[in-house]
Amino acid sequence: MTVRGQLIRFALVGVVNTGTYYGCYLVLLTWLPYVAAHVAAFVLSMIGSFFLNSYFTYRTRPTWRKFLLFPLTNAANFTITTCGVYLLVDVLGFSRTYAPLIAAAAAIPITFVVSRTIMLRPDPASYAEPSPAAGPASAPPSESAPVPSRAARIDK
Repeated sequence: MTVRGQLIRFALVGVVNTGTYYGCYLVLLTWLPYVAAHVAAFVLSMIGSFFLNSYFTYRTRPTWRKFLLFPLTNAANFTITTCGVYLLVDVLGFSRTYAPLIAAAAAIPITFVVSRTIMLRPDPASYAEPSPAAGPASAPPSESAPVPSRAARIDK
């Protein structure tokens, strides 16, 4: 799949993720202060985002390692949106209802780059050790093979 295709799929997942976040935020806003509602909604939507990006955007198998690293992909997003919500509401006087949408839009490009890096990175388990049957270079020396002299070992 091309980067362009991934970007389009990422944008579609972003729309779904933003809708999930915003719906959770509005529901939680009835019981929690706006910053707490933002944090809780962000965590819930991030879990959904991981699975959607894994299966739909990057078409890769979700693993525990990627799941545990995925919040790192959202660290910049979280920082930008949290600071943005605070700045928009408390400093600039925007409505607390619409501020998260504006802040989320500002974080999209950074989130794509970091997310793509994490999700397409091979897992260490995929780096298999060569098997002894792979050939003489990886096979241990046999007991009957001659041992090279010290001078021959240094020259190599």
